[in-house]
Amino acid sequence: MPPKPLVLPFAVSVALLACAPASAEPSLELGSTSEGSLALSIGVDTLIDLSHIHPALDLRLGTGLLLLPGDDGDDNAAWRLTPALRYALGEWAFVEAGIGGGLFMETELGNRRLSTAFQFESRLGIGVRLGQGSELGASTMHYSNAHLGRPNEGFEVYSMVYRQAL
Repeated sequence: MPPKPLVLPFAVSVALLACAPASAEPSLELGSTSEGSLALSIGVDTLIDLSHIHPALDLRLGTGLLLLPGDDGDDNAAWRLTPALRYALGEWAFVEAGIGGGLFMETELGNRRLSTAFQFESRLGIGVRLGQGSELGASTMHYSNAHLGRPNEGFEVYSMVYRQAL
């Protein structure tokens, strides 16, 4: 039996975590698409201090793979670049927002036609800092090709996020 299409993207995700720079922290996101399908993201990200601009501001730079298992072999996956501005709400909470992008393996997701492999990602998130530098949060992401091609049938991913400080 041939391997499922998501085996290779999952292997690349594991390799990405193993080869990440020392300042990068692993992250795991588990959620659902607006179509009700499972969504799993494995990545690494790092925070860049922007306190010279504003004392509560950071820039989070992330990359990783979004895995979208489907039914009957219609799996999909995307390599994502996800920058986000983060605003601290006191010592333990934060909000973040950003615009990034994803490069999808397939231009279909379930019954939606994406028309282009490249999709913009709009992201909103909230979270709390846990002990020893780890974080727990929730995020919503919208994927769309911004009318670069037709149709422009975007979709959303709603997920819980866990980041582990190293």
